[in-house]
Amino acid sequence: MSTSIQDVAEKAGVSISTVSRSFTRPDLVSAKTRERVLAIADELNFSLSRSAAALKSGRSLRVAVLMSGHIRLWFTASVIEGLNEVLHAEGYDISIFQISSIEDRRNFFEMLPVRRNADAVIVVSFDIDSKEIAQLSSVGVPIIGINTAESEQHGFAAAVNIDDHQGSTLAARHLMNLGHRNIAYIRTDREVSLSFSVGGRFDMFMDTCRKEGVEPQVIVCKVDSDGRYQISDVVTQLMSLETMPTAIACQEDGIALPLLFQLERNGFSVPEDISVIGYDDSFYTDDIGLTTIRQNPVDMARIAAHMTLDLIEGKPVHEPFRTLPAQLTVRASTSRIR
Repeated sequence: MSTSIQDVAEKAGVSISTVSRSFTRPDLVSAKTRERVLAIADELNFSLSRSAAALKSGRSLRVAVLMSGHIRLWFTASVIEGLNEVLHAEGYDISIFQISSIEDRRNFFEMLPVRRNADAVIVVSFDIDSKEIAQLSSVGVPIIGINTAESEQHGFAAAVNIDDHQGSTLAARHLMNLGHRNIAYIRTDREVSLSFSVGGRFDMFMDTCRKEGVEPQVIVCKVDSDGRYQISDVVTQLMSLETMPTAIACQEDGIALPLLFQLERNGFSVPEDISVIGYDDSFYTDDIGLTTIRQNPVDMARIAAHMTLDLIEGKPVHEPFRTLPAQLTVRASTSRIR
């Protein structure tokens, strides 16, 4: 009977991933461990290629990552960085699926059980419905969420999220504590997401304001086919209001940063005329002085990747559903109403 990768791992007292890395990524294994693994492999007459490793272990050594946003955006790029840092070190490849339409979404979930081309699926910033969960569950693939709303209720095996309720509450209270009552909220309208986490941000921001008798005006920012925010249209909508708001909250920094320049280009001074707050604490926010709500998607992705590896190995996951706190970072783009 032929020797399997499991046989080598068991006799060497290491994981299957360590056996795989000993052959394919020796720089990631200690010299002592690699020598022991290779010696036992020789003893058992076992050889390994990447395709053989997948075949013998019953795994593809691949993790599918579903993303609703463009890869070049700060959040998605940061998530990929964190996932790759952990998964690549364990011998896993990442296959990125950019879900840009309902058709893309349907095709992915219909074909995955047939292809069996991933050992786990990580869903970033949008939910999957009960039918899609059933399709994945039929082949025993664990589903892990990053910034997905109500992950546990929707059947995810694990998830890590930013506390968007806390973040939006902090943003709304910050503006109202500065005396602002004429507030606008700028959001996108993404059809692909069933319950994209930013929807929770919007709802909580509005609820917090309404409890104080403030009704923010809602501006929808269009996103073109290349993922670019149509900020000039946002400014047009703002200037078309009966009165210009004294404060603007943005769904994400990707809207807030270019908005700062567009407002000043149109004769408005920030924060003297208008206070602006973002959400993310992404690139350049500190340099430009944008007040924002901080989250760290690289750390979130690292946590999700470690949980993914545990689930693939059949290990119990300590605290599978984690919510990380948000933090208000006050800079120069907000001030008391004048």
